[in-house]
Amino acid sequence: MRLWLEKQVIRFTRGMNLRSKVLVMYGLILVLPTLVLGGSAIYLVIQSFHQSYLTTVDEAVRQTAQNVDFGKKSYDLLAVRTATDGELISRLGRSYADMTEILDTVNYVDRTFLITSKYLPGIADFRIYHTNETLVQDGQLLWRPEKRSLVGMDEQAWYEEAAKSDQALRWSNAPSNPKQIVITRKIMGADGSLLGMVYILLNYDSVFGELLDKPFKGAGNLFVVDSSRHAIAATETGKIGGRIVTKEWPLSETEGAADSSAAAVYDLTLTKELLIAKPLSSGWEVVAQLPMQYMDSQNRRILLLNVSITVLFLVCSLFLIMTIVKNMVWRIRKLGTRMSDLSRGQFEVSVRHNNNDELGDLESMFNSMSERLGKLVEDITKAGLMEKEQAFKALQAQINPHFIYNSLSLLRWRALDVQDEGQIQIIDALTTFYRLALNNQISVIRIRDELEHVKAYLDIHQFRYPDRVRVEWDVDSSVLDFYTIKTVLQPIVENCYLHGAITRKKDAVIRVSVQREGDNIRMAVYDNGSGIAEDVLREIEAGTHKGKGNGFGTANIKERLSLYFGSRASFIIESVAGEWTRVSIIFPASAEQPAIRREI
Repeated sequence: MRLWLEKQVIRFTRGMNLRSKVLVMYGLILVLPTLVLGGSAIYLVIQSFHQSYLTTVDEAVRQTAQNVDFGKKSYDLLAVRTATDGELISRLGRSYADMTEILDTVNYVDRTFLITSKYLPGIADFRIYHTNETLVQDGQLLWRPEKRSLVGMDEQAWYEEAAKSDQALRWSNAPSNPKQIVITRKIMGADGSLLGMVYILLNYDSVFGELLDKPFKGAGNLFVVDSSRHAIAATETGKIGGRIVTKEWPLSETEGAADSSAAAVYDLTLTKELLIAKPLSSGWEVVAQLPMQYMDSQNRRILLLNVSITVLFLVCSLFLIMTIVKNMVWRIRKLGTRMSDLSRGQFEVSVRHNNNDELGDLESMFNSMSERLGKLVEDITKAGLMEKEQAFKALQAQINPHFIYNSLSLLRWRALDVQDEGQIQIIDALTTFYRLALNNQISVIRIRDELEHVKAYLDIHQFRYPDRVRVEWDVDSSVLDFYTIKTVLQPIVENCYLHGAITRKKDAVIRVSVQREGDNIRMAVYDNGSGIAEDVLREIEAGTHKGKGNGFGTANIKERLSLYFGSRASFIIESVAGEWTRVSIIFPASAEQPAIRREI
């Protein structure tokens, strides 16, 4: 099946160029499936949004209902606990003849309920009304109903209406300001007689303001409806106190006649809006009113967003495909042009390549072939000159050491003739020093030869600066036959004189140490010269120090150590400015000559 399909595709696209083939495949593989799947996805997303939106709204209404129910219970509990306080009932029901007893009752009420009234937020006023003629009203918590204004109501009329009500506890909105809520609770005596009334005035914004402020991002309304279907609180404050009518709460003719003069009626059945009601444990309900236009608007937005994303995706992908095809065609043509240049003998040509694709591999191989052909031609051209130059260098390398050795030998014979032992020792030290320094045939030597080379160098300086520097040796004789790199200690000792100013130091000392440490050998040179400043030491360790000539000579030593021993070798410089310096070289103990590491 796969082979048959491949043949059909090849037959269909055989007469097309590369760009046309890619565009056809792009349309069949990407555009058509995207349109089909995109339409299905839009439908599913809209359906999912409807369900998710309804679930979210229902949960939001449920949470609001729980918060309202909790708040109502809190205020109800405060009113009930006050109205059912046994001591309060007893004091309101007795007759008083002594002012001392009256003051004691006033103090009890203030002491007991003044703090209690401040437990909950939003309480604007808290009063305990009574009708006991023998008990005073103190104007703080204890009051007697009289002909005076109480939040837009006649205080005496309010008391009488509450006394006639068949509800012991009720909530109502103040007539003068619906955003003031009055909680009334009867105080009953043991015999069932009415002793007084608990009056609590709530601040609407503190109790309901945050819960009902701009629900559903300002797209809907919330109502807190009491058991008589009146709005105790609402998002639209103008509807507070009005009678709410829904299909579940129809308005009878009797109720309509009663409410027409008392409060407005808001019939929510006349709108095409979504209504969700959540009952509270107290008989109240929270009603959410949400316009369907919001969902329709969201549907249009989702449709427009999905279509825009699909179109943008197709346009961007088409641009990307065309850019890739254009790049591929351009690279193939450029490679063909460079091949033509190569056929004309222009071996220096190359193409920029990217190893992340197959064309990049082809370009890389072309560059490699061009470079190798060019080098091959260049090598053939320069072979004769290089052969002559190498022969001359080999002859020069043989002449220079022999000339120096012959000159030193002549000087030694002349010193023997005059029996100058000092000159003979200096010449012998120079001969030993140069025998190793000028031997270009070897790069690794035994440790004993390296120490002999350093000793010759120190002997020369001892003749130059007699009795100024004390040289100490601490050498483990068991390591002398192991191998090390040639001339690694001499540059370090040389730094003692050049940079450490050891000859100007009182009680100057240079200590050369070679010790075995497990499978490694540590070679160290210590001097008590001028030391190295901290900033210079950091630059040397980082490899950024720029000294005179070869600087401190550390870069060359590190490079050669890494060349032969890799990461197993280390080069450590320790110093205190003005006091001392210790340079340590640690490398593997090797009984056989180490070779240059190929991975370096």
